[in-house]
Amino acid sequence: MFKMYSIKDYRFRLCVYVIAVTVIGILVIGSANESVQDKQIAGMVIGICCMLILSLFDYSLLLKLVWPAYIGNIALLLGVLLGGSGSHGATRWIEIAGIRFQPSELSKIVIIMFFSAFFMRYQEQISTFRALSVTAVLVAVPLGLVVQSDLSTTIVTTLIFLTLLFIAGISYKIIGIAAAICTPAAVVLLYLIMQPDQEIIKGYQLSRILAWRYPKKYPDLAYQQQNSIMAVGSGQLWGKGLNNNSFDSVKNGNFIPEPHTDFIFSVASEELGFVGAAAIVILLMLIALECILIARKAKDLAGRLICCGMAALVGFQSFVNICVTTGLMPNTGLTLPFVSYGLTSLVSLYMGIGIVLNVGLQPKKY
Repeated sequence: MFKMYSIKDYRFRLCVYVIAVTVIGILVIGSANESVQDKQIAGMVIGICCMLILSLFDYSLLLKLVWPAYIGNIALLLGVLLGGSGSHGATRWIEIAGIRFQPSELSKIVIIMFFSAFFMRYQEQISTFRALSVTAVLVAVPLGLVVQSDLSTTIVTTLIFLTLLFIAGISYKIIGIAAAICTPAAVVLLYLIMQPDQEIIKGYQLSRILAWRYPKKYPDLAYQQQNSIMAVGSGQLWGKGLNNNSFDSVKNGNFIPEPHTDFIFSVASEELGFVGAAAIVILLMLIALECILIARKAKDLAGRLICCGMAALVGFQSFVNICVTTGLMPNTGLTLPFVSYGLTSLVSLYMGIGIVLNVGLQPKKY
């Protein structure tokens, strides 16, 4: 379970990056909504404990538990559909024993671990029709359940899965064929989604796309994202300062509902300016890069996939969130890793980083 590790192999840099960006997030959350700051601090403490424990726990043993984790994850996602709670038209949370959490956030870590073990076991057959068929079914089940309540998380999780598939060594020929099929299919899908009587996506999801595409035509729907864009620009170089009393601030003027969650980057940009926003982006980039560097020295394919999967999670989710707050993508309910308020998201990310640290403690040379 616990091995004799060498302290020089422990990636303290990664811990510093993660804790630093979390602390920045806590400060900005406290400025945006002081009532939830203590909860976020508690989430960081729990997350650090989980990270430290998992960093010393042999990840090879965790890979033997992926099937129970996969089945348990399916059960939780079904529980959300059957008796979950939510807001703004999306049902994403479930409560068990008085604890309210978001199973779709846990799904990202479970999928990374499950397919890391699966692809390592069937590495030689990964490009065969049989292996790809089984893989498609296994990933379709959780994604099919997540998409019922959380389209944005489904998109990010799909990108994570595709990253794992690529790192596992799928044939470039298959990648080319898939690209040739999916590209025109995506164009057709977008065309169908924009039709007035379409039933592919839910009404509130279509409204967000239309508001992003035609903000002047749908001002009541686009105001949140448009205010976010103005907040990002108003911070200029050094920002207005944390806990400022400026009447035109997004948090003080209530221009963005619940700014401590999905639009926390808007608050950070306004109050910390370009310098603070750049610091957040750089720290998130360093976290993803450090995961990739650990992957290069992993002792096996599973370790490499775990690290690359976490890098993809942090990278893709950060990219989508920041694109939304700056108006480059339609509004989605997606948190900024380690920065946005959300205990399930924060603790899950720390757990994933803990496993990455353990991969780093078992490099090839040993």
